[in-house]
Amino acid sequence: MNQERRALLKYSTVFGLMASAGLISSAQAEDWNKAAFEGKSLDDVFKVLGVSSPEKSSAVTLNAPDIAENGAVVPVGISTTLKAEQMAILVEKNPSTLAAQFFFSLGSEPFVTTRIKMGQTSNVYALVKADGKWSMAVKEIKVTLGGCGG
Repeated sequence: MNQERRALLKYSTVFGLMASAGLISSAQAEDWNKAAFEGKSLDDVFKVLGVSSPEKSSAVTLNAPDIAENGAVVPVGISTTLKAEQMAILVEKNPSTLAAQFFFSLGSEPFVTTRIKMGQTSNVYALVKADGKWSMAVKEIKVTLGGCGG
């Protein structure tokens, strides 16, 4: 797995250098999924991602605290036993529902961890696309101090 991580770091670095050198425009880099990140509801984001009706699955694990003391930095992780092509984190009551989206190359370990902002207590959705089908896990996270302008 270390070789795959090194390859991911290498390609991420190359992409960043290409953007900074002007070989690709920052508009191209930013515009790739602008519509999904501008979605204001679960249905908006589902439509842009091509999700018809994700099914809850025990193969998808959402790791997050039950209570977030600070909504500005909520640790969230997704893991799955499926051969993931994509993963996404959605926060139902955030101003922008899609918090993060990740793409996986064949053979990558299907695991991500990040920190997201949450403005208030909300359901958080972990979506995983494998074999063209979307699966999900859902968890309510209670926020005691707002992070999205609160």
